[in-house]
Amino acid sequence: MLVPTHSPTPDEVAADPVGIDHMLSADERAVRDRVRAFVDTELRPNIAEWYENAHLPRELLPAFGELGVLGMMLSGNGLPGRSAVEYGLAAAELEAGDSGLRTVVSVQGSLAMTAIHSFGSEEQKAQYLPGMAAGRVVGCFGLTEPNAGSDPGSMTTFARRDGDDWVLSGAKRWIGLASIADIAIIWAQTDDGIRGFIVPTNAPGFTATPITAKLSMRASIQCDIELDEVRLPADAMLPEARGLRGPFTCLNSARYGIVWGAMGAARDALETARRYALERVAFERPIAAAQLTQAKLADMTLDVATGSLLALQLGRLKDQGLLLPHQISIGKLNNVRTAIRVAQSARTILGGNGITAEYSPMRHVQNLESVRTYEGTDEVHALVIGAALTGMPAFR
Repeated sequence: MLVPTHSPTPDEVAADPVGIDHMLSADERAVRDRVRAFVDTELRPNIAEWYENAHLPRELLPAFGELGVLGMMLSGNGLPGRSAVEYGLAAAELEAGDSGLRTVVSVQGSLAMTAIHSFGSEEQKAQYLPGMAAGRVVGCFGLTEPNAGSDPGSMTTFARRDGDDWVLSGAKRWIGLASIADIAIIWAQTDDGIRGFIVPTNAPGFTATPITAKLSMRASIQCDIELDEVRLPADAMLPEARGLRGPFTCLNSARYGIVWGAMGAARDALETARRYALERVAFERPIAAAQLTQAKLADMTLDVATGSLLALQLGRLKDQGLLLPHQISIGKLNNVRTAIRVAQSARTILGGNGITAEYSPMRHVQNLESVRTYEGTDEVHALVIGAALTGMPAFR
């Protein structure tokens, strides 16, 4: 039986309070540490400015490609082919930097690339996926509409046949990366049900307009898309995507990443508050010595530890091909709720300084309100879980 050789320091306890490191392989830790180092050197020094100025540097996409996090779980065609747990660890590190920056990776990889990888022709995969994995080709994913969010089956964007071509008309909203994307995966109604299309963003009739009046996700891009008689050749359709199974497959991949990412944001908020409490002196001692502060830190640590264990369990299931949709909903609903609670509590430890851009918790709170909404609201995930428990869907 192994016996601990020393009592851990406070920093060591804070870094891994329940010993998750021992549950990871050397390869998994290496992926995590590589992404963490990238976040520390390339993202943290700049994120407050990017957030304040609502700026996403386009050059981050090739940098993410070089890091190997675009389409990270996908294989073939020069793709990274990493495990679900490795991707989850990377997502947590990226969101510890900023939710919006993790969202960039998710839109490119879990949504746009997964659509092509899962439902595209071999020609489409060969044409687009290598460039997308490298960040040279940027994709977006057009499902949500102004009046069709949680109910994508009610979308009104329509693709009609005109000879051998398809002609798309309609509108999409809250589409990440659309204004800098080279291609858009657009889901549309047809006479044969919902189908997916690869749409070059320079096609006549395609317009992407950034949504600028945002109080959240300011270091990423979300857009309105207008499709005005956009003409496409027949081979623009994703041949294997029929009905909502296509977009839902991609959404579940993105939701899985959120389970991990939210815990990255929560962990960063907690550590920011802990370090501040150790340095901030009030009533002649660090506020970390106060009982109420320690109670807050303890509660936040419990939340981050249990949420991280849940993420790891779901990752192991996914790597075994056993992860079920209701389990993804459990992870997304629990961990985003938890992360918001942790970041809010962390902000209170920072006092008035906590509302400044110098510290991350309030930025995480604001971002996580968006994470809470996209890829399925709390209500949607509660109903997914409820349907799994009762066998009676309650969406209508």
